Formats: sequence, structure tokens, C-alpha cells
Amino acid sequence: MTGKADFTDEEWKLILEGPPTAGLIVATAQRGGTFREALAIGKAYVDARKVHGESELLDEIVSAKPEVDHTRFGSPEELKEHGLQLLGDAVKLLEGKATPDEAEGYRRFVVTLAEAVAAAHREEGADASPAEQTAIDEISRVVGNTPG
Repeated sequence: MTGKADFTDEEWKLILEGPPTAGLIVATAQRGGTFREALAIGKAYVDARKVHGESELLDEIVSAKPEVDHTRFGSPEELKEHGLQLLGDAVKLLEGKATPDEAEGYRRFVVTLAEAVAAAHREEGADASPAEQTAIDEISRVVGNTPG
């Protein structure tokens, strides 16, 4: 089992920033609904805590408050560019230190959170607008989890 103790502080921060960053990428892909979308990020963490015990790594990730410094990005495009890089770096780190099942659990959590953010504010009768779906697809590609 892999946990926080297996990572440096900097590595752990990177891993923790991944999921909420994915949520922000989706939230900024389309105007409107950012309050609901922010709540969806928190709800995704609460929902993940309900399956406590399946993965020590995921348990430790979702027990932390979802935080990301969104002020360091000047635009949604900059957030997306740096956020996708961050997600790719986090997954690469996990692939090197965590078990394959733990890395896959992280991937699934990131994509599930991104989808929940998109669904929090219905766009023209759909769970995700075309811009949000594009963001989800890009996140899925970067973390290595095909959208499903």
C-alpha cells in the first residue's frame, strides 16, 4: 500500500493538486455555474470518502481539503495548459511509486470529479457543454483514462 509517507512534501502537494485542478479546468471551460461547479468538487471528495478502505492512497488524498491556487494563473487557457501538465506529472509520479491499482484509482477519481463538475450546471439540456466535454476528454487523455 502506498501512502503520503512514500512521497516528499513537494510530490504529495502535486498529487493533491491534481483532482481540484481538473475540476477548475472544466469549470473554466464554459462560462456560468461556477458556484455549483465548486460545490461539485467538494461533493466528489465526500462521495470518494464513502468508499473508504479500497485504497490507502485515495483515502489519504480525499481526506485532504481540495485546494489549488487558482490565482497563479492569468487566464483559463493558462490554467488549462499548466493544469494538464500538473495532472500528467502527478500520474507519472504515481506510476513510479504507487501500485497499478492505486494509480488507476487516482485516474478514475480525477475523471469522475471532472465529469461531476461539468454535470453540476446543465448546459443546453446536457450534462456537459461541448467546451466542458473537450476539457474532460483532454484530462482523460493526459491521465491515461479513456472517457467512458
